[in-house]
Amino acid sequence: MKIILSSKRNHYLSRISIFLIIVALIAGIVGCNGNGYTPPPSQDLEIRTWYDLDDIRDNLGGNHTLMHDLNSTTSGYTELASDAADGGKGWQPIGTYDEPFAGRFDGQGHEICDMFINRPNETNVGLFGKTYEGGAIEDIGVVNATVSAGDQHVGALVGLNEGGTVSNSYSTGSVTGPDDVGGLVGWNTGAVSNSYSTCNVTGGNDVGGLVGDNWGTVSNSYASGNVSGDTWSCGGLVGCGGDAVSNSFWDMETSGQSNSDAGTGKTTAEMQDIATFNDTETEGLDEPWDITAVTPGSTNTTYTWNIVNNVTYPFLSWEPVS
Repeated sequence: MKIILSSKRNHYLSRISIFLIIVALIAGIVGCNGNGYTPPPSQDLEIRTWYDLDDIRDNLGGNHTLMHDLNSTTSGYTELASDAADGGKGWQPIGTYDEPFAGRFDGQGHEICDMFINRPNETNVGLFGKTYEGGAIEDIGVVNATVSAGDQHVGALVGLNEGGTVSNSYSTGSVTGPDDVGGLVGWNTGAVSNSYSTCNVTGGNDVGGLVGDNWGTVSNSYASGNVSGDTWSCGGLVGCGGDAVSNSFWDMETSGQSNSDAGTGKTTAEMQDIATFNDTETEGLDEPWDITAVTPGSTNTTYTWNIVNNVTYPFLSWEPVS
């Protein structure tokens, strides 16, 4: 009898074990992102050098904080982000198609300056190559960037933003590629908000001053850099894809573009007029920006945006001012 009871008990326990294994597998599948990718556990990093920034690629799911500006004098620049780095290819973008960035990067109002990228045989090119659902990049300026690629999805900050968020960020410099090329983000299916680009953007198809190809959301943002590409898919703000773009503008004069697949074109004078951004009587503005006028050389950080009225474009209130 004891033997029979023991056998029944073992059989019962075996069935329970199998059940628990199946539940665990299902939970794992449900917990994965849409492409089956789940970022591995990551160490949270404080970024003080280019070497620290480079370490993010081994910590794609972590929460990372930029502690101060990075530029050509910061440790690791020559080896990792200059035109001499990686055999002349410069900075290697963080996050690949199969292993994208899905963590949080908080720039804390600092800038990453002088980054050089020349990747003639690569796609998904920028400071971040690909970001994914759950990925968030915020409060960062990419300044004086030189970014070029020989394949699609090219931007100064993010090459391919697939479901991630980019907010309170900006870029300056130049971005060049064949397709899906944007001053800030190359291809966007996530969200871009409270951001701008002054980059000069050059490409073939789907070329935009802020976003090259947009199938996500863009709000409270603008572009003012020169944009050149194929006429049918080249725009001052967005090259292709007008989904859910709101309260966003581009400078028709400086961009050389009278058209965009989304957004509202303005003259330079209008782009430097606070009424464009806080007066809902303005064409293209449904909701006022969180913006205030300031005197030259000063900022008001209780607002997201500042502007020296009739003198400057809007700038993020945490930006360094001269």
